Amino acid sequence: MKYPSKDVSKNAVSHKVSEKLSSYDPAEDLSSDDAIASFIEQAFETNDAAYIAHALGVVARAKGMTQIASETGLSREQLYRSFSDTGNPTLKTTLAVMNALGLELTAKLHTP
Repeated sequence: MKYPSKDVSKNAVSHKVSEKLSSYDPAEDLSSDDAIASFIEQAFETNDAAYIAHALGVVARAKGMTQIASETGLSREQLYRSFSDTGNPTLKTTLAVMNALGLELTAKLHTP
């Protein structure tokens, strides 16, 4: 039995996806101190310095970068640069931002 041939290329070209994806900003979902603490805790559990820095930047944006800049004595530009995808904040900057966010860094013994 023969099946009729179908020109798939014409159908593929004529079918265009018209949906647009919106960008998601996790800062919009960090409206409570508990949500922020959980978000940062999960970031620290990754042991990925770049991800932790990114997460702190997200939380700083959620709280308001102008407010964080005022409380840390750092400029907004410096904060955005430090916590960008290519940023590499110093420990001093990280601790200052965490303090302004009401977060503290603690150490505990690693359990094998």
